[in-house]
Amino acid sequence: MRQDFRCNCPFTSALDILGDKWMLVIVKQMLIEGKETFKDFTESKEAIATNILSAKLKLLEEVGIILKTKRPDNKKTNLYLLTDKGLALTPILVELANWSDGHLRDIHPTIVNGESMKLLRNDKAAFASALEKKYREKLATIE
Repeated sequence: MRQDFRCNCPFTSALDILGDKWMLVIVKQMLIEGKETFKDFTESKEAIATNILSAKLKLLEEVGIILKTKRPDNKKTNLYLLTDKGLALTPILVELANWSDGHLRDIHPTIVNGESMKLLRNDKAAFASALEKKYREKLATIE
């Protein structure tokens, strides 16, 4: 499937892929929550419908943000992994979390406010780097 883009603007083109309400949630679930199987995603608190999840995973795979492979110890189970292109979204996710922390807490006071948020507030770059490093270490144990 070829992705259709509305125009040649880089911002709009990125939103043509990532602007859907589920795309970055799926990437966040993989990067931060360790989700990697279809079942993992369906059991998440965000409650994405299975038909939508299937379509979003397929699109993320088609544009190279994730890779679908088989679990080494169970060839029946599909495994979804972030690619380098997907991991390059880490700073964007960190910035979104930072923005949410600073601008939505007044209208959504139950947003997580633990140690990770303190680390994020103190050094976004280090926080992003640590997330990416942890994910790459996980990848090394799978491959």
